[in-house]
Amino acid sequence: MTEGMGRVVGNITMTADGYTAGHNQSEDRPFGDDGGDGWGDKLHAWYAETAEENQAEIDQMTDAKAFIMGRNMFGPVRGDWDRPWNGWWGDDPPYHAPVYVLTHHAREPQPMAGGTTFHFVTDGIESALTQARAAAGDGDIAVMGGATTLNQYLAAGLIDELRLHIVPLTLGAGTRLFEGVPQLELEQVKSRAASLVTHVTYRVLS
Repeated sequence: MTEGMGRVVGNITMTADGYTAGHNQSEDRPFGDDGGDGWGDKLHAWYAETAEENQAEIDQMTDAKAFIMGRNMFGPVRGDWDRPWNGWWGDDPPYHAPVYVLTHHAREPQPMAGGTTFHFVTDGIESALTQARAAAGDGDIAVMGGATTLNQYLAAGLIDELRLHIVPLTLGAGTRLFEGVPQLELEQVKSRAASLVTHVTYRVLS
């Protein structure tokens, strides 16, 4: 992290065996087969069912000044933008800041209620980070996922801190965090166990 700049923080929910989504992702099942009925029932039960117990971590997920995500996290539309889609979060997404969406297909920025604007970046992860830094100033930037996007930033050495929300569930297959990422040296900053999740924060040393 360069002096005067905020941290670049990876923030993601994962199973005990490292998966952030199962196979067969779709509009009805955005996190694929996780053993629930859809919408990440088991993977994100800590967020949906025990929000009060985990409010500090939930608030921290959206306290950055700019955000980066992959197109798969933004929505199920693939290829050209041939149908209206402004994300999973309704008219007032929770970010309230610029969000940079990695994609291979150009699209004009999409302003939303509450201060969120989705910007669509076609020239790679470093360009998205440069734009996010310009928007965030000395504030933090959050790389929200999915795992494929976060893995790219980890492999490029661009993540300063990892906030992992580890659920007591194994999937055995799917999209996995750290896939293709070289060996990392991590320093544990803090951890907290809750009823449906363990929150662990690591500083990425190398």
